[in-house]
Amino acid sequence: MRVHCPLRTRAKMPRFFLILLALALPAPAQQRLTDVVEVPRPTWETQKQARTYLLNVPAPRGQITDRHGAPLAQTRVAFNLGLSFPTPLEFTDGQTVAFARRQILTAEELLGRSFKVTDEALIQHYHNRGILPFILAEDLTNEDMAKVSRGLGTGLVLQHAYFRHYPLGPIAAHLVGYTGRVAPLSLKPIENRDLVFPDAEGREGLEQVFDDQLRGTPGVLNLTLNSEGQRTTERIVQPPVPGYNVITTLDLTVQKACEDALAKTGRRGAVVVVDPMSGEILGMASRPSFDPNAFIPVIRPEVFAQLNNDPDVPLYPRAFRSAYPPGSTFKTFVGLAALQTGLITPETRISCPGGLQVGNFYFRNHRSGHSGQLTLAQALAQSCNTWFYQAGLKISAEPIIEWSNALGLGRRTGIPLRAESAGNIPTDDYMVRVHNRNILQGDVANMSIGQGDILVTPLQMAQAMGVLAARGSFHQTRLVKQVQSLDNRVVSAYPDRIRAELNIAEENLEDLNKGLVMVTSHGTGTGRRAATVKGVKVAGKTGTAQWGPVAKRRNAAWFAGYAPANHPPLYAFAVVVEGNPGESLSGGSNAAPVIGSVLATLLKDYQPPEKVAEEAEPDDEAADEAVPAQGEEAGDTERTEDLMNPEGAPTPAELSAVE
Repeated sequence: MRVHCPLRTRAKMPRFFLILLALALPAPAQQRLTDVVEVPRPTWETQKQARTYLLNVPAPRGQITDRHGAPLAQTRVAFNLGLSFPTPLEFTDGQTVAFARRQILTAEELLGRSFKVTDEALIQHYHNRGILPFILAEDLTNEDMAKVSRGLGTGLVLQHAYFRHYPLGPIAAHLVGYTGRVAPLSLKPIENRDLVFPDAEGREGLEQVFDDQLRGTPGVLNLTLNSEGQRTTERIVQPPVPGYNVITTLDLTVQKACEDALAKTGRRGAVVVVDPMSGEILGMASRPSFDPNAFIPVIRPEVFAQLNNDPDVPLYPRAFRSAYPPGSTFKTFVGLAALQTGLITPETRISCPGGLQVGNFYFRNHRSGHSGQLTLAQALAQSCNTWFYQAGLKISAEPIIEWSNALGLGRRTGIPLRAESAGNIPTDDYMVRVHNRNILQGDVANMSIGQGDILVTPLQMAQAMGVLAARGSFHQTRLVKQVQSLDNRVVSAYPDRIRAELNIAEENLEDLNKGLVMVTSHGTGTGRRAATVKGVKVAGKTGTAQWGPVAKRRNAAWFAGYAPANHPPLYAFAVVVEGNPGESLSGGSNAAPVIGSVLATLLKDYQPPEKVAEEAEPDDEAADEAVPAQGEEAGDTERTEDLMNPEGAPTPAELSAVE
């Protein structure tokens, strides 16, 4: 590299004075002056003078931790192996390549691997950044360091560098995200404030959203060349200041329990656990996951292709970016809307026949027989579709839409992660825009069992269940508690705040709680596999829904609720497990056991608060009137096309005839 410096004039008079003088003279005089004053052409000899560069040293990124300080992302110091050119930089292009090839050969012999470096890259670096090392290998392993300790010679150097590290690998990877290299170092001649080695920036997750806070302040390296162009001093005059730490609401124990329980299924899916009394997300897992360490320092093309082309889409955060039809879990909110209208009370009984005619279509229940007259609590326990068809048609779509929106369904929660899905709660405006008609009775029937155009993310479902668990107090859902400096000063905080106080009648909350407990504890309940901790009642609802194009239609098995239901609740949760095309899954068999496993871990040492009144057991007389379930999952096999007439589910155009 050639180090440029200001021109020296051979004239006795200072140059700045000549310039001022020239500006004061008339044009002919200026011309005559330039005829007299010689302006020399720069040569290497006139450019060789002392020069000092002030170069930026990237700062170590701050940590991302769980609520207790356990690291989810941190920075480590490692070494790069670089090729160092001698100064002054007087090589010809041929000499540059010859010198570099000798050093590269030495490096290959030391490390036992080859380096693919073009002559053009070597020459370009020499001319533009020759006073800094040309990096051959980044992030040397301990084994590499042992090999190079035998001696590098004069042309190879070790350079300190900062690298991101994710100590838990795939755990919480979709939330934490990963970093990537900002950009290749400048191909222009080196200038002050250029980076000594490449910096990193957040590319996904919290790494991306909190990138400015995590980055820190670069340090300053003073690099001096003497009058001969030789490097004389190289010292840090201003150390880099590490970035701030981002403290999440996650509890690593809860997060691992979610990840482990989901992994046992061997399937795609998501689990979310929140604290209903604060809105804090304690665990949020998506499966499959990925190891963000693969992106450090840069991801290899073959690894990225493998991740990108995987049909299971491991880079996709299902917990908050994927929205599914909620199936029968949505009956919980239909029941709430029905109770709040006053058109249906906890004592109201509605028949549960094997099918129901709605306009031109016959909507079948999951059982062919008649299950008698059921209350809401019993209908939830048995997941009776025809009961909810009638309830939905009785109250109309408006209360269902209103209470769904009030609980945060069909809209983003506001967590600091990009591309969170909003889901969908269909309104008349939506139906006109998409299907060229308003909501009709057939749509209301579908909506009443969580089918049709309804889409909900697992995070939204857990949030909504948390609002019910908190008796109508809607705490803002949060993923980050605060941002802290290195000396533990709180830079910014995200405290608990009430987003809304929903005016839900106490008797309605009690009736919903009763029905949700029956789902997991009664003989006709569909979610018994979620109740795994002795003495702890679980309130929950199973669901099975279908989504995707007809040719590739798949089942989504749901379970959502809160626990303990017989004491102040600690956790609200939602799990969804994806099936393969043509595969039969159910919420009771495939989703409820996931929550059962999570709760078995979280509540194994649970001691209920003293003097807390136990909730009344389910009404034995009412339970006796219900028809026993036909098999373990008889109450949880609802599917849209199975409920319709044999010709299949009605199209939007066909439903327009259902008045």
